Amino acid sequence: MKRFLLLAFLLGAPQFAHAHAMLLKSEPAVGDEVSPAPAELVLHFSEGVEPAFSTVVVTDASGAQVQSGAPKVFAEDRKTLHIGLMPLVAGDYKVEWHATSVDTHKTNGHFGFSVKP
Repeated sequence: MKRFLLLAFLLGAPQFAHAHAMLLKSEPAVGDEVSPAPAELVLHFSEGVEPAFSTVVVTDASGAQVQSGAPKVFAEDRKTLHIGLMPLVAGDYKVEWHATSVDTHKTNGHFGFSVKP
């Protein structure tokens, strides 16, 4: 009887998701070599993000920051974070991101991409 009650409880109990905004893909893609240079970096997450509490830093090979402006989302897609880029020259770039999801969970990561001549 105890097993039946435990099973009934587990099946009937609400499932609480501890979701986080995980990076699904980016444009340019992780490790990609692109040409021409992008004017914007786009990060696609698994759930909505709060741009006011999220940061994206893009640096060139010398460590100089090349992002332009603050990250933003559009009302029709709160899972996609956009950030402008200064004009990029050929070379390697590093992206470091910190995202705060709409449920306040925080995630972060980093990756690189290259711009071909």
